[in-house]
Amino acid sequence: MSLPHASSSLPDASRLVHVDLGERSYDIHIGRNLLGNLGPLFAKMFGGAKAAIITDKTVAGLHLDAVQKSLEASGVETHVIVLEAGEKTKSYEGLTKACDAVLDTRLERGDLVVALGGGVIGDLAGFVAGIIRRGMRFIQVPTTLLSQVDSSVGGKTGINSGHGKNLIGLFHQPSLVLADSAVLDTLPRRDFAAGYAEVAKYGLINDPGFFAWLEANWQEVFAGGPAREEAIARSCQAKADVVAADEREAGQRALLNLGHTFGHALEGMAHYDAERLVHGEGVAIGMVLAHEFSARLGLCDPSVTDRVIAHLEAVGLPTHIGAIAGEKPTSDLLMDFIAQDKKVSRGNLTFILTRGLGQSFVEKGVDPSEVKSFLEEKLA
Repeated sequence: MSLPHASSSLPDASRLVHVDLGERSYDIHIGRNLLGNLGPLFAKMFGGAKAAIITDKTVAGLHLDAVQKSLEASGVETHVIVLEAGEKTKSYEGLTKACDAVLDTRLERGDLVVALGGGVIGDLAGFVAGIIRRGMRFIQVPTTLLSQVDSSVGGKTGINSGHGKNLIGLFHQPSLVLADSAVLDTLPRRDFAAGYAEVAKYGLINDPGFFAWLEANWQEVFAGGPAREEAIARSCQAKADVVAADEREAGQRALLNLGHTFGHALEGMAHYDAERLVHGEGVAIGMVLAHEFSARLGLCDPSVTDRVIAHLEAVGLPTHIGAIAGEKPTSDLLMDFIAQDKKVSRGNLTFILTRGLGQSFVEKGVDPSEVKSFLEEKLA
């Protein structure tokens, strides 16, 4: 994994990660207090273009003013679209509302959409940009830890369906990602911890050294010291490397879904109700289940799972299905969601499993009866 380097283009930026995709390449700027730099960057990169800022009510109250003032001070004409906060906005209804609002602005194909928010807004606004006028450019300004280290990078956009999470969408790469780590100071601890699940994921995929570093430094990551930017930059670089090698998830990019097959099923079971379960919490439980399932298949030692559980619980994340509030799911219901997973191929289940800490791999053709039996055991 190549190391993220210091940026000389922004005075307050501490890190710059490059996503190498040929003509679709872009940079991720990471550091504290970067929102005010968006306008100058926009004007320099997209001179003369206009912007539609898509955000939600919660983020608008915290960060919209700084972003809009920065853009307008640099001569960028802006239009603001404010949606409801929460996972339920990532829906057909939310997509229609956002598309109509962008079209109402009369922005042209050469103008840009600015996604200001967490993963919901980033996924939705990216999808909107990808389909309006057959493709507008867009910028990610992620405001949660989860979106800064995961969903804002790599070009996956989309909405949820009653059949499952992220089943309707497309690959559409941003032109720029601006990750201001200072905005994370406004996050509730639960939301920060949920994003941290995705940070830990990069260590569990193929970097046990990074996982060990997190075990030693997670408190500073939460507190907002230099370790926070280090964790974000290392996570973004890890994802950038995978995306550059496999942009459309034809092979090894599927490793980034460690814990997500189980996690998405749990989110679907909870009807995407954030009171019960947010995405990162589903991923945390899902990563534990992936390790437990791997141990059950004899692929890794159970002590690996114990270490994963210990760290996730230390930072305040749930690690078992019983931690989800409300009615307990059935194995049949979870299997229905798993059968709709995007990695299913010709009816065969694909899971990300592991042979040890940081030794994840893609396993195709997993026997559904093995999965169901495992879930029944966990639900007993």
